[in-house]
Amino acid sequence: MPTTATASRGSSQRRRKTTSSRRDDEAPVIPILARKVREIEAKAQRGKLGPTNRVKFQVIAFLVREERARVKADTEITDAARAELLKRLDGVATILAKTAARDTSLIQLLEVDQATSPVARRMRRDWLLESGAELPPDELIITDNTPKAAPVVPAALAEKQVIPASIEARQMANPFLAPDLTPRSTGDAPRRRLDGWELMGPLYKAFETGAGGSAASMELPPVPEFDRLSPRGLEVMPHQSRFLEAVRTGHRSFLLADEPGLGKTAESVLAASVADAYPLLVVVPNVVKMNWAREVQRWTPQRRATVISGGGADIDAFADIFIVNYEILDRHLSWLSSIGLKGIVVDEAHFIKNLTSQRSQNVLALASRVRQQTRDPLLLALTGTPLINDVEDFDAIWRFLGWTNGEKPGPELMEKLDATGLTPADKAFYPEAREAVISMGIVRRKKKDVAADLPDKLVADLPVELDDEYGRSIRQAERELGARLAAKYRRIVEARGDRGLAAGEIDDDIVRLVAHGELEESKAAGSGSENVFTMVRRIGQAKAHLAADYAVQLQRSVGKVVFFAKHIDVMDAAEAHFKASGLKAVSVRGEQTSTARQAAIDAFNSDPDVGIAVCSLTAAGVGLNMQAASNVVLAELSWTAAEQTQAIDRVHRIGQEEPVTAWRIIAAHTIDTKIAELIDSKEGLAARALDGQAIEPGSSDSVQLSALMHLLRQALGAA
Repeated sequence: MPTTATASRGSSQRRRKTTSSRRDDEAPVIPILARKVREIEAKAQRGKLGPTNRVKFQVIAFLVREERARVKADTEITDAARAELLKRLDGVATILAKTAARDTSLIQLLEVDQATSPVARRMRRDWLLESGAELPPDELIITDNTPKAAPVVPAALAEKQVIPASIEARQMANPFLAPDLTPRSTGDAPRRRLDGWELMGPLYKAFETGAGGSAASMELPPVPEFDRLSPRGLEVMPHQSRFLEAVRTGHRSFLLADEPGLGKTAESVLAASVADAYPLLVVVPNVVKMNWAREVQRWTPQRRATVISGGGADIDAFADIFIVNYEILDRHLSWLSSIGLKGIVVDEAHFIKNLTSQRSQNVLALASRVRQQTRDPLLLALTGTPLINDVEDFDAIWRFLGWTNGEKPGPELMEKLDATGLTPADKAFYPEAREAVISMGIVRRKKKDVAADLPDKLVADLPVELDDEYGRSIRQAERELGARLAAKYRRIVEARGDRGLAAGEIDDDIVRLVAHGELEESKAAGSGSENVFTMVRRIGQAKAHLAADYAVQLQRSVGKVVFFAKHIDVMDAAEAHFKASGLKAVSVRGEQTSTARQAAIDAFNSDPDVGIAVCSLTAAGVGLNMQAASNVVLAELSWTAAEQTQAIDRVHRIGQEEPVTAWRIIAAHTIDTKIAELIDSKEGLAARALDGQAIEPGSSDSVQLSALMHLLRQALGAA
């Protein structure tokens, strides 16, 4: 029998439980929201939220708004109870806001029109049913949205469409596309065991964690005994032969993620020949259009390629391969979608990772049309750097290849996942799911694995001191920017009151919030104000002469050098210095025509008098072959590790016979040093997700945001 004290304490607990239960009876969904939001908060503290938890975040925000409106309108509860319920909802909302401050990409998910996807609506339904709510029949049964065939040419681009006269001649010569008589399945797809599961999040997680630990490359057939594909005087390398054998045996969609320099262009040209995927569309950066045409002529001389420029007045409409750059694709969507394409190659496929960009939408719309018109078209996504900042960079590429639709896996991938017999609740699901996606057509070979004679590359940092007046002004500007950020931080801390911080402790959530605000303001302000972008540009200008001088010394001791810079004025200053030093240089820039650019590259590779190639980091960083040099000078840093890697790999390619060294010119005692460190930290993402290496996950923040957070912390620490 309990003592009096025990009985009294038990009575008090029962009273508290009864009061709490009464409040929960009035709003039974609130405890569920409170539990779910704490789970989200804990996940966010450990790193960026994945797709599944982002949907949870959306649904919580949606239900908080819905429940707040219901509580305010309920006339059957007392004012005191209403105030208590609203207070509890405010607590959930506060945690949402704090989480969004930690991961600012969540802010857009707070919009009123969010949480409308089938996955989100199912989650909302299940939580409400858990709370005991009675839902109308139309909310109980939720079906996936039936995808509507979007027009290839959106209304906004209709007036821009051009149809070259030669294309009209082609269409008149053969007004009917050859019919596809391949039998197609009829009826609805069978229900599968995994149909009720949210699968995109687990698929991304499987790659993000490197589940399984193996490199992300599908099993390829062995090297055939004879090379029947190479034209006279050329030879396909063994790793290329294995890829082409996979095409010959019927595989038609690939993410060809070989490291730069392993011959992806030649493989793609030959793959089109093996698959007879003509007419073929090749979408490329402008800088490599001419190179693609040359590779077609080199590897498949029996085929005709035509390069589309401007309005397409000079194209060969009866060509087998149409080569177009991203920037002008929007003008040619109409006729390209109507000529019966049998395949699409997307070079530097990471260019389409932003699904909201017009160029991504153009490519995806064309791919969708080709899949509708042709059974098993050849679809190739080429990129040595498929991941830039986040494993979800895979999304657009997987959509292009038809492996997923963004919300769920396609039928073929779903069948592979279903065959595992596992669900995302099973730990063993993740390596199996990763292997299932890889088997869809991911091919990833590293140079050290397939080209034993290819030398290693070394990135060597060369610190330089900006000790003139201009350099001192840059360091002063950095201190002023840090002080401005610190002032914003302190105002927010003071406005929010005591947050339980120890003396000298820094609130990381507010640091991130201030840095994100500054970054957005900098993007909007452009070059008209002092911000992180103008500061980095000034650092590049200050380093220009030093970097050029080092390149001159290097050229005189080792021979040909490739000099990369990001801004035109830095390139101009370097070229002036080379001329004054008596060195002959060529220039590769974005504003050049393809013919002029190729002439400059050829001169650099073949003319012994040309000692230096001055190249734009953005315009010459992809698709070019400059292996006549084995030394690269990076005069300015990029904002991504991918850009830096692509630049170095213009030299570090098959056929290179000497070790490659990239000399990175870094301004000491400035933000330049931190940016170099951040770029290096990003290198681990692809190594973990694609190569199966055991590398600790780093921050998923952009380099710009991380650099600003560093400046702010530095300013607060100095204070």
